[in-house]
Parts: sequence; structure tokens; C-alpha cells
Amino acid sequence: MENRPEIIRLDQLEKTYYLGSLEVPVLKGIDMSIRQGEFIGIMGVSGSGKSTMLNILGLLDVPTGGHYFLDGEEVKNFSDNHLADLRNEKIGFIFQSFNLSPHLTVAQNIEMPMVYAEMPRKIRRARAIELAEQVNLGHRLRHRPAELSGGECQRIAIARALGNRPSYLLADEPTGNLDEKTSDEIMELFKELHREHNTTIVMVTHNPELEPLFDRVVHLRDGRVVKGEG
Repeated sequence: MENRPEIIRLDQLEKTYYLGSLEVPVLKGIDMSIRQGEFIGIMGVSGSGKSTMLNILGLLDVPTGGHYFLDGEEVKNFSDNHLADLRNEKIGFIFQSFNLSPHLTVAQNIEMPMVYAEMPRKIRRARAIELAEQVNLGHRLRHRPAELSGGECQRIAIARALGNRPSYLLADEPTGNLDEKTSDEIMELFKELHREHNTTIVMVTHNPELEPLFDRVVHLRDGRVVKGEG
């Protein structure tokens, strides 16, 4: 793993929120690196900073101190437009609540990031079919989310996240709304993506039973890394 290229490096990363005159420090000097092909878990109790870190890794929020290097370039030097392009091209997002568009079909939901990337229609439709097959839902292309189970919705969300062949996936409690059997199936899919496609995955979870599945676990406590520094 050490020989693989480094995608992300965080150096003394800090995030503080301001509520009027009140300062609320959430991340307090995070040092971490993520290499190509790693499957990393981020764990910690509620309020430890997991979601804040994921938002910063996903370029949805900005740090208030320290440094975030993405492919060797410091993120704070990027314009808002460049950050938006990077979110769509380099990062695949998977959420606990799926975030599918209810009025779109399965195929159209998978295509969404590719539409924003201005991929030609014929190419993106073929890619959507390919990804639906990859998550074993090629027979559901014309269905809408309301016609799918929770596990099927999460599979579609994963397929959508892979649309633009991102550098890494960020998954925020992706099994949190699923029953145990369906959760196991979704984790098997993540393991397959990691094992067979060398996909880089960073997953936030509160479930300690998932810990053996990760290459490395970053434990957060009170905004600091207490185990799993990269």
C-alpha cells in the first residue's frame, strides 16, 4: 500500500464553526493520508467530527486551519468553480438517505453526474446500463425509486456515484437505514468494488462490527485522530 500514489493528505487540519461570538472547534489538528485503492473507515461517537471531516474531504466545506492536499495541490487555492468541477469529476458521494430523485428512473438517476459532466447522451446511457448491471439491477432501469427496496435504492446510489469514474468514493453511513441482511449485501458490494476494481473508498460508520472489513480505521475522538493515522 505504501507504494501506491497518495490521493489526499491532511496536515494539521482544523475546522471551527462560529455561532455569533461563540467558537465551536470541531476538528483539532487532523493528520491523515489516503492512498489509491485503500478502503478506510472513519469511526467515532456522535460529535467526534466524522461528518465534518467527510464534508471537507468531499469539498462540501472548507477547513479553517491547516492544509488539505488533493493530488498534490492545496485545495484552498482552488476557485469555487474548480471545486464544483472536482466534486463532480473526482468524488463519488453515497449518503445514508440515498438522495435519489423520485421523479427520475433508475437509469436517469445513475446518469445525473454524467449529465453535469456534459458526457454525450449515448455514452452516458451505455455507462448507466453498465453500472446498473454491475450492482445487479440491470432489470430495474425503467423503475423509479418508490418502486425499489431500500437496498436497491442504495445500490443505485452507488452506481450513480461511480458514473464519472471518480478518484474516490465517500460513503456516509451507507447502511444506516437498512436492515441487517440488506446491510450485509451492501457491504459485500463495497468489498467487491474495492477488491475487484481497486476503488478507493472512505466510509463513515458508527458500527464497530464493520471494522475488520477496512484496510485501516481512523478513530476520531473530540475532533482528533486517536488511532489509524495515515
